[in-house]
Amino acid sequence: MSLLIRGGRVIDPESGVDREADVLIEEGRIARVDKGIESSARSIDARGQLVVPGLVDVHVHLREPGDEHKETIESGARAAAAGGFTTVCCMANTRPVNDSRAVTEFISRRAREVDLVNVRPVGALTQGLAGKALCEYADMKTAGVVALSDAGRCVMDAGLMRRALEYASTFGLPVMQHCEDAELAGDGIVHEGLMSTRTGLRAQPAQAESIIVARDMELVELTGARYHALHITTGASLRHLRAAKTRGLPVSCEVTPHHFTLSDEACLSYDTSTRVKPPLREASDVEALREAIADGTIDIIASAHAPHAVSDKELEYELSSPGISGLETSLALSLALWREGICDLSRLVQMMSCRPAELLGLYGAGSLRGGAPADVTVIDPEQSWTVDPTRFRSLGRNTPFAGQTLKGCATHTIVGGRVVYQRGAAGSEAPAPA
Repeated sequence: MSLLIRGGRVIDPESGVDREADVLIEEGRIARVDKGIESSARSIDARGQLVVPGLVDVHVHLREPGDEHKETIESGARAAAAGGFTTVCCMANTRPVNDSRAVTEFISRRAREVDLVNVRPVGALTQGLAGKALCEYADMKTAGVVALSDAGRCVMDAGLMRRALEYASTFGLPVMQHCEDAELAGDGIVHEGLMSTRTGLRAQPAQAESIIVARDMELVELTGARYHALHITTGASLRHLRAAKTRGLPVSCEVTPHHFTLSDEACLSYDTSTRVKPPLREASDVEALREAIADGTIDIIASAHAPHAVSDKELEYELSSPGISGLETSLALSLALWREGICDLSRLVQMMSCRPAELLGLYGAGSLRGGAPADVTVIDPEQSWTVDPTRFRSLGRNTPFAGQTLKGCATHTIVGGRVVYQRGAAGSEAPAPA
């Protein structure tokens, strides 16, 4: 099957392309990128739109197996496609935990059955996410994991973390750490500062994150293993990461759209959709995140998509579950960085496609080079739309952006040359043609 995407602004940082061109897809691969391509293939008119390598999200929670009332692999894949993502990496905190070949194979099999976007499993660092004993990384890699992480739990034992880094590096698997000192964080659920005082909610200091980042940079220097810091939120953490990169250590980090968009002032509403882990930080940290995007310290934008059932959120703030359903708002919130002059479009595509693919060794992803798999996202950067959680593809309706008007969206999401999502011309979403 052939497909021609006509007249869009093609941005492919991996091959240095940023110009108006056509993209020809044949047999599920990029055949040609050039102006004035003649073809009888079915076509998509992309004039006035951006054509970029398919977006890749390295940090999502799909909840299956075990919590299908919050999200399934199918509903999560539909949300990803609607958000412009062609590949998502699902974290290991399922029930049972993805700490074995059997669970990894189940996730991969369900993703093949759903057959929408590419779903890459992230395996657990420790058995049962308990931080006590390592998993069988060799077995899990053979089954298909692309990275290792204990998801929302930090490996507190430095000796065990060292062994995890050494063992993971044997198999070329990056370690993705949730940086939060459990003892220092305690039972705090918001950032310690003026806003926690005003709300009276239990607080945790920013140092709960930065102390773990500092420790882990030393362990990376010791082991030489590849290390990725999940959803970084504080200026102090960024200073440690920036220094580690200056020393040439193999480290990377990500930021979420809600952390670079919202500060802890949002928690004054006691709206449980603002409860996230790590918590929203103070304005100076938000500014530090945006500066780190501008100077290249932050490598990746990830949604940290964490869908919950209504019953998990419609509770007192301190009893509610942390997390935001972010796959369907991530692109629009990230495009705001370009509008505000913090980064250009090429850099944005790097953070949302090329660099995530590189981190996880996803062959052919993050590129529109000839012969690469035809994973492509077509984006209308000017289309305004109102966030209506009742229309989310995700089962999770938990978002602090409900009712807000955002600008920019995916109009077509193409996986392996097949259109898996197409947005309606009047702003309504339509299923992809068969």
